[in-house]
Amino acid sequence: MLWVRRGDQLKFAGGFYAFPGGRVDVQDSGVPVDGGEALGAAEAPCVVAAARELFEETGVLAVPGAAAVSAGERRTMREALLHRPAPGEKAASFGEFLERHRLRVDARWYSPAGRWVTPQAMPIRFDARFYLVDLPPGEVAEIWPGELADGEWIQPDEALRRWEDGSALLHPPAWHTLKALSWAKPHPRDALPLLTAPEKAPWKLPIQEHVVERIEFQRGLILVPLRTPTLPPATHTNCLLLGNDELWVVDPGSPWPEEQAILRETLERLEEEGRRAVGVLLTHHHLDHTGGAKALGLPIAATRETAAMVDFAVDRIVEDGARFDVGPRGWRALHLPGHTRGHLCLREEGSGAVVAGDLIAGVGTVIIDPPEGDMKDYLASLDRLLGTKPGCIYPAHGPVVPGGVAKLEEYREHRLQREELVIGSLKQAGRAATPSELVPAAYPDVKPDLYPLAERSLLAHLHKLVREGRATEREGRYSGR
Repeated sequence: MLWVRRGDQLKFAGGFYAFPGGRVDVQDSGVPVDGGEALGAAEAPCVVAAARELFEETGVLAVPGAAAVSAGERRTMREALLHRPAPGEKAASFGEFLERHRLRVDARWYSPAGRWVTPQAMPIRFDARFYLVDLPPGEVAEIWPGELADGEWIQPDEALRRWEDGSALLHPPAWHTLKALSWAKPHPRDALPLLTAPEKAPWKLPIQEHVVERIEFQRGLILVPLRTPTLPPATHTNCLLLGNDELWVVDPGSPWPEEQAILRETLERLEEEGRRAVGVLLTHHHLDHTGGAKALGLPIAATRETAAMVDFAVDRIVEDGARFDVGPRGWRALHLPGHTRGHLCLREEGSGAVVAGDLIAGVGTVIIDPPEGDMKDYLASLDRLLGTKPGCIYPAHGPVVPGGVAKLEEYREHRLQREELVIGSLKQAGRAATPSELVPAAYPDVKPDLYPLAERSLLAHLHKLVREGRATEREGRYSGR
């Protein structure tokens, strides 16, 4: 089986392993399809898109008679399809390429292998069709770096092993596809009944109207996005379930009964499979992380500082370095203050995966709001986590971040660049100034309606500069030194 690894820079599923594919283009509807009588008008363009995307991403031209097309003509067309046209420039046409070589897409080569719809909480959603295609004789897959980082031929069992050990992230449709192909070996097409009707599979993946109701990107970590009263652009907090037989529930943050019911139903289904929740673990005290903590009726664990900030009892104080022996490898707690005094993260032994709370955001930015937020502590926490060489990062808000080291370095550089802008704003002011007066020069990339939030982070920078002797403060006004 051919799988590909998506580039870390992609907004959707960056860094994940997947299969070649992409969006249906408007032009795909006009490409003739042989053998598509049973597909219907809505799905025929999907088969064309599958053939086109397979060619764009791998160079495999899976249409009858493709062997007659020379390697040079293939490369030229592939480069043209991958080229993003400038305004007014005509885009390359896969249909015209096929017509020029008297080729036609044959739907009978593309066996329907499932339909999946992205869960509502995800920032980008797709209604995706999967197809099983045999590699035509003489065709060779070649991945060009760009949108895809790389790709390889792999046995489904080996791919699943990499998912198990945390070295390959998979979305549930890809995991199910691999599972079905492994189950059907050595005859891949025997998997088609389970691919087109995944609810009939013996592993009982919960699905409703093509939407998977369990998101387990790696073994022992289940993501349950819950709608919470968080800051925009985020709308949800990622509640994470860590473990296999025993589960720790990290940040059940929704205070709303309908969202708490989603989490409760998820835990009940897992308990029927022998996976039982044993406790709640809080990364910090903010309501969008703690709002549903009491509702589960489980023992609650948090740092000492967080325990002092919440209005309910905490049963276990989590010390720095504490170990949670759940899942295939176990997790280590790290006290990483900055966003709040009591903020903690969790790092999985072996894979290096990190449950980041609000240290890192997958969408929007992290607010450092004094006096609870501390910029000096925050930068030290980034440095400490960097020193552990983390793998993928699971933030509380937004999608998974696959390249942990690169993202932390990016965050650190961004904060230090902002610090230079703050220093520049102090010089530009030419006199002692209030934080609100310094915001426009320190945050030239921020719209005025967000100035109040920017002012809080600016204040955190100013406090750091004062502590370091690089600025002075008197009666709420700041000057450079």
